[in-house]
Amino acid sequence: MTFRLAAQEPVGTVSVVGDFNGWQPGVAELVRRRDGTRTVTLSFPPGEHRFRYLATGGVWFDDDSADRIDPQGSLIRVE
Repeated sequence: MTFRLAAQEPVGTVSVVGDFNGWQPGVAELVRRRDGTRTVTLSFPPGEHRFRYLATGGVWFDDDSADRIDPQGSLIRVE
């Protein structure tokens, strides 16, 4: 699965953190691309996975394109 964000917002480094990487910042940092985005591609086993983004300065945010968002964060389903 590829996580994709605009390169300019938010400012600074952004990591995808979730149950698949022990909620460890920096393990899955998004990399800036020439097309004006930043991305990271990760492999997941089938099932549901919870995650959030963590930006520089401790800014947490969810993914509007996730299968679901609730108070615990974003949720994706992998078939």
